[in-house]
Order: sequence, then structure tokens, then C-alpha cells
Amino acid sequence: MKVETIINKIQSLGINSIVGVPDSTLKEFCDYINYENPNGLKHYVPANEGAAVGLAAGIYLGSGKPACVYMQNSGIGNAVNPIASLLNEKVYDIPALFLVGWRGEPGVHDEPQHKFQGTITRELFDVLHIKNQVINGNTSEDELSEIFRKAEEALKNNEQFAIIVKKGTFEKRKGESHKNSYELVREDAIKEILSQVDKDDMIISTTGKISREVYEQSDIILGGHEQNFLTVGSMGHASMIALGLAKENKNKKAYCIDGDGAVLMHMGALPFIAHENPNNFIHIVLNNDAHESVGGMPTGAVGVDIADIAKSAGYKNVFKAYSLEELKNALKITKSLKELSFIEVKVSLQSRADLGRPKESARENKENFMGYHLR
Repeated sequence: MKVETIINKIQSLGINSIVGVPDSTLKEFCDYINYENPNGLKHYVPANEGAAVGLAAGIYLGSGKPACVYMQNSGIGNAVNPIASLLNEKVYDIPALFLVGWRGEPGVHDEPQHKFQGTITRELFDVLHIKNQVINGNTSEDELSEIFRKAEEALKNNEQFAIIVKKGTFEKRKGESHKNSYELVREDAIKEILSQVDKDDMIISTTGKISREVYEQSDIILGGHEQNFLTVGSMGHASMIALGLAKENKNKKAYCIDGDGAVLMHMGALPFIAHENPNNFIHIVLNNDAHESVGGMPTGAVGVDIADIAKSAGYKNVFKAYSLEELKNALKITKSLKELSFIEVKVSLQSRADLGRPKESARENKENFMGYHLR
């Protein structure tokens, strides 16, 4: 299916605002809206899916027109509260169209963090009283027209309607992609971090390519993965996992290797971590200004100084690194301190084409990590 087809159908509903968080299943849709967008649709990329729903509600209240909210199905959890307590007919009765990438579809191979979410995706919308339909690359023009007829009827009744998109629905496109000007390669930064940790230190990495690179480089530098907790799902929560570990293991350092998109998604973690003030916590954010693991679209906060935000939130020691040498120095200083520390590392937008994935299951990762650190 050409992405222009779905865009034209969306616009036929009187929608001129597209709001969402990028998803690899919707990559062609996201790229088209972000880089081409010949019809001038308004496009917003907030930090998380709940915020996207709130923005969609405001757009409706200010214009009388519903918005289209796109997301990966893993983001439904973030969206549940504003859907149930803001959009629902028993509250403000606000219409919205959802376009949802279906990761973890039953019977389709996918990563472990998507399996359960994929199984319950349609059930979640049913529980939320949101009518939903599925499309794929073989959906005919007539079938698509019927789906959008149902969507139009729902929106006219101030209801929500969800279109669930299977993998491979949209034809591949070649076009513009997001770039940044930073020179430090993220995997090289990860190599440096791992080379400076001690054998008793805990390493907690965020979801996406960061954890994949940590996994591969740990094999080479640390001789295994037992020190690492790879947060393969629950985007934005690695820092809180790391905080819990730091509080329960005060004789060990906790290195949280985070990403900019993840930090932005749940930024409320920063002041809470600062308030708890663990003296064995080193929070490292690898910032490439993009949602690289789901297609490389820019975040909604390109150019925002995350280090300054951390400092304002209360982190005692804050560093910025644009080069490998600056990162080395920051790591040496934070390692010597017994205080909460934060390092923002500006990295380029690139990764190896042959980057692998963890061979162990998520449960095995948990058991190996606990067995190593609780021995």
C-alpha cells in the first residue's frame, strides 16, 4: 500500500493534524509526514503517547476537528489514562483517530518485549470501547474505503477509532532522513563506558540499539553479559530500574546507559532521582536527537540541552561530552566521586548494519544478572 493512500483517506475525514511517537512499522508513514508532507498537514512529535493524546484533545477543543494519533502498540499503555479519563464519552467525549503499528502480532516473529503486547493489542482497544480494524499490504481499496467509512461514522459520533497496521503494510520509500552533526559514534562511546566499569558495577541499559551494542561490546570487553540488565522494553524506565538497584546495592555503582528519546519520554524521573540522591548512581545519556531504533525520526526536542535539565532537576555533578576524550575524562571524574552524577554524550546517528541481538531471553538476562550481583 502506498503511504499516500492512507494519508488521503485520513484527510478525507477532515483531519489536518497528525500527532504521535515514531514506530518502525509506521516508518514510511512517519517519514512521509515529517519530510514530504505536500498537503501541509500539521505534524507534532511529543515525548510520549499519553502526551500525544492530550495534544490531540487540545487540537479538537481548539478547532472542532479530530486529530490522528500514531504510535507503536507498546505505547498504548502510556495512552490509556488520557483515553479513559479524557477522551471517553463518560468524560469529555472527544473523537480521535488512532493509527497503531502492530508489533508482536501473534504468529509473526518479533522481539520478546513485543510478544505479550502484540497478543492483547486488539483486546486493549476493545476494553477501552474503541472500535478497531486491521490493515495490511493486501488490504484492497474497497476494504480500506469501508474501514474509513466506519472511522468517519465513529468520529461523527464523538467516538475514537483505531486502525491497526501490520508489518509490511506500506511500500518502502527512499527519501530524506534525519541527520545530526555530532562526530562521536555511539558504539565507541559504549566501548569507553564499559572499559571503565569495575567487575562489581551494575550496568543498566535502555531499550533499542543501545542495549544491543552494550550486549555485543560486553562480550568483548567484559567477557560476558552477567553485569548487564538490558531493558529491552518499557522505554523511558531504565533510569528508575537503575535507581532501585542503586538503593538496594549501596556498595556497588549503578551505570545507567540511557537514550535521549527514552529520557524525554518519562522526564519526571530526573527530579525524583535527584531527590533520592544515590551516591552510587552514574546516569549517562547518549543523545543523537533521534528515535533511531524505530526509524531515525528526530525527537520533539532536537537541540534541547538535557544536561542543563538534569542540573536544574538537582543532579549534583553534570558533564557534557562531544568527543571520546571528553567522555573519558567525565567517566574518570564521576568514577572517583561518591555522588550522583550525570553525563550527556552527543553521538552521531549511525549504527552497524550487522548489529546483532541478545541471544539469551529476557528472563535469562534477569536470572544471570541477579545471580551475578546477589552472589
